[in-house]
Amino acid sequence: MSLVHTDAPGSMNEPSGAAASAPARPLDRAAARLVLVFFFAVLTWVGARISVPLPGTPVPATVQTLAVLLAGAFLGRRAGSASQALYILMGAAGLPVFALPGAGPTYLLGPTGGYLVGFVAAAWVVGSLLDRGGKRGALRAAAAFLLGAATIHLCGLGWLSVVLGDPSAALRAGVLPFVLFDLAKVVIATGVYSGYLRWKPSTRP
Repeated sequence: MSLVHTDAPGSMNEPSGAAASAPARPLDRAAARLVLVFFFAVLTWVGARISVPLPGTPVPATVQTLAVLLAGAFLGRRAGSASQALYILMGAAGLPVFALPGAGPTYLLGPTGGYLVGFVAAAWVVGSLLDRGGKRGALRAAAAFLLGAATIHLCGLGWLSVVLGDPSAALRAGVLPFVLFDLAKVVIATGVYSGYLRWKPSTRP
């Protein structure tokens, strides 16, 4: 049973011009948003599979934070953070979605637990900064992505300091090895989002 109804004078199969040009119904928009939330949760999962172990740190380098930043940019703060919360719930439920081996609620108590919480916060930060009024240029996007990446590291550093019992060791193991890698992801995210902004007006009727 379809949730979308059309009115057709003279025909039950052909929608009227008014119905054909009508904007998407709230249910349609909500369904599309749910699909995108699930998509970015899965995209974060895929990013976790692309990991590079680094010497001297229990936290692997992955590309999943790129999906986190883009989720906030494309979905906004609420749906973007919801996609990352869904990703965490998938892992807490036992699915092997995390970068390190293991799953379940106790995984969040491991060395990467703070980074996972940071995913939710970072998507909210990026979405909040880009949802504000004004021109969405490359510099604004880069600043939002940079703050989003910093949010992930702040959350990760805080919890890793507790796990290791030494904030300076946590800084050396959980932040410094990833600075250049994360700056590269900020550049990539900025390019992707800027390209989308240039393409988006051309898709409007």
